[in-house]
Amino acid sequence: QVQLVESGGGLVRPGDSLRLSCVASGFTFFVTPMSWVRQAPGKGLEMIASINAGAGGTKYEDAVKGRFSISRDKAKNMVFLEMNRLKVEDTAMYYCVRGLQTLGDRGQGTQVTVSS
Repeated sequence: QVQLVESGGGLVRPGDSLRLSCVASGFTFFVTPMSWVRQAPGKGLEMIASINAGAGGTKYEDAVKGRFSISRDKAKNMVFLEMNRLKVEDTAMYYCVRGLQTLGDRGQGTQVTVSS
């Protein structure tokens, strides 16, 4: 059974940094692309970052490009999202997703709130 468990969210101020983590189990992690999506209050799911299984190529949504960085540790079945220079508009529930589809299997999420 696919399980994804996110952690690392919190309440921070604009300009701060956070590192989100996701532990994956129940599937062959090292051959599976992974993504992070987020859902802001009153809005739909938004794909913000993805990482391939092989060479680890990454893609980012324009709003986070240059500020966020996705990475993975194949030995630990983990994927990370390093978030720098956070903005109020980054406030959302963040989900780790198996694959490259916004509506793929995801965990329970971790809340990130950016407020002054």
